[in-house]
Parts: sequence; C-alpha cells; structure tokens
Amino acid sequence: MRPPPNPLKLIETAGFEDYALLDSGAGRRLERFGKIVVDRPEPQALWSPHLARATWDEAHAIFAGEDKGRWRIEKPVPESWPAKVRGVTMLCRLSGFRHLGLFPEQLPHWEWMLARLAECRDERPRVLNLFAYTGAASLLAAAAGAHVTHVDASKKAITWAKENQAASKLEDAPVRWILDDAKKFVAREVRRGKSYDLILVDPPKFGRGPDGEIWDLFTSLPSLMTDCANLLAPAQAALLLTVYAIRASALAFDQLVREVLGARGGSFESGELAIREDKGERAVPTSLFTRWMCDDAARP
Repeated sequence: MRPPPNPLKLIETAGFEDYALLDSGAGRRLERFGKIVVDRPEPQALWSPHLARATWDEAHAIFAGEDKGRWRIEKPVPESWPAKVRGVTMLCRLSGFRHLGLFPEQLPHWEWMLARLAECRDERPRVLNLFAYTGAASLLAAAAGAHVTHVDASKKAITWAKENQAASKLEDAPVRWILDDAKKFVAREVRRGKSYDLILVDPPKFGRGPDGEIWDLFTSLPSLMTDCANLLAPAQAALLLTVYAIRASALAFDQLVREVLGARGGSFESGELAIREDKGERAVPTSLFTRWMCDDAARP
C-alpha cells in the first residue's frame, strides 16, 4: 500500500533588510520595499489592522482596485528604486497590477534553490526558470554560478529583468533570455533532448503568449508539468512549482507533481507560502507550492 503523502506545510519569511510587512488587515497590507511604503489590497487579510490609521496614512502610494487598478501617489515615489535581496538588486516599480516587481515571500524558495545548486556536481548547473517575470530567481541562480534559461512571454518583463541584471552588476553572468510561450518552449526542449538540473515554474492563473497563445492554469499546467518532468536531469535534479491561485488547494498541485514525478522517487513537499508581519504576530498567506528533489542516494 502506498504511504500517504506528506502533510501540507506552511513556509514563511519575516522579510529581509529591504522588505518588511509592517501591518495587515481589513483586506489590505502595509509594506516597505526599500525606502518606499505602500498600501495595497490583500483580500485574505480578514482581521483588523494593529497599527494606527495615522501610520497607514504615511504610505507613499496606495493601490485602488484588486488585481488591476491605479496607484494613488501620496508622497514622491521614484519611477524605480532598488531593493536588495541576498546580494541581488531588484528595481521596484508601481505596476498597474498592484505588484512592484519583487515577491518577497519567495525568499525561502530562493534559499532552497541555492541549497540545491550548491549540492549539484556540475561545475555550472543548468536552471530553467519559466514564467520568470523580473528575474529575481534567475539572477540569484546566475550569481551562484548556474547557467540560467529565463523564459517569459512578456517583452516588458524581460526588459525589466535585464535592468535588474545590470543593477546587480551581473551583465557577464550566463543568463539566456527567451521571449516565448512557456509550453511551446518546453515542448521544443523535450524534442531537442535537453535537460536541466533545476526547473522553476511560477505560472499565472491566466495569460497570453507573445503570439496570442492562451494559458489557463487548470487546463494548461498538467501537460506543461509532464514535459518539465521529461526535462529534469537523471540525477540531482529538483523542481519547484509556485501557484498564486490561492483559492485553489495545495493538495491539488501536490498530487499533480506526484503524478508526473512519482516514478522518479525522491521527496515531495507542498503547502503555502506566507509573509509574517514585522512584529511577528500574524502571517499573510500568499501562494501555494510543491517542491521535489531526487533521493539523497542520487547526491554526491
């Protein structure tokens, strides 16, 4: 009889020097990115804020709307400003999708990725970063010595990622920038017989490729994950799937990854990512994840 899956877990971060979740509640979160404080929506913050209204009113910018909307600027905000994470410089901006180009809750995943790369026997491990956006994971992996293939369907996102590369002084790092539909690119890589030591998958719920290809998380992800499984190197490989469709279940994505990688053995880990408030009292859930890596026996 097959043993039951590992229980779902919560992985959280308290932030880092250039990021803090200052407060949350009433459907909002108050955050500091570098020197800029922003107030933006957080539907899952069902509780009441701790900090006084006057503190919230000190925010430089407030986002009105849900996923799409507009920023109301209360104090001067640069067009872009730096936030450093583990030696990489990310340029933050007020985007029309309430994001700033940096997802601090991913820090534990980035650290997990770096630990996997440090264990790899290859002198220059191969990393595939799908739906890679502004490139924090790509640049951290490249700075650690990996050869990175960064894939995104948005030319604007890749341009932003290249600016982050320059700001991080990693212009000579081996990053291959690919403007393409993730499903098409991965299918071609399978046909070419390519392999990667580590694959990162961070898909949106819905999107379009550069040629109008339609991405729908619940119908497109299964075939993509099957192809990703075929791209993983025969030993020491690892895969990380992060999904921001928080209304879904971590169990669903856990079972999908187990299906496509179960024959490889190894260890699986699934659950939620969260950011803990600066004072440490509460944590805001942000996304779901599943991580897989080879058995320890396959490691040096």
